[in-house]
Amino acid sequence: MEVPARASAAEAREGEGAVPLYNLMEDATTAEISRAQLWQWQRFAAPLDDGRELTPGLLEALIAEELLDLDEPSIPQAAELFRTLDFAERFEEYLTLPAYERLAV
Repeated sequence: MEVPARASAAEAREGEGAVPLYNLMEDATTAEISRAQLWQWQRFAAPLDDGRELTPGLLEALIAEELLDLDEPSIPQAAELFRTLDFAERFEEYLTLPAYERLAV
């Protein structure tokens, strides 16, 4: 959750197509894949490695925990966008379209 949030925030803040994180280049594709997986996993209560099911409540708790220590100014907006899309009834095909509408203002 941290990597797609940072990648989305950096793209919105700096207009960069990719951002270096943990010795890897991450971009909107990473954010798209992560967001799509989270939407699907919580929608169908996917089992996690520790045996818990990924419910909307658990996903919210994990998002809050993962993003707690991130201090970049765009992170709260990026996290809110992920929450909106991850908990939507209908799957939004592209993260970047609503991201640009919200974050690049």
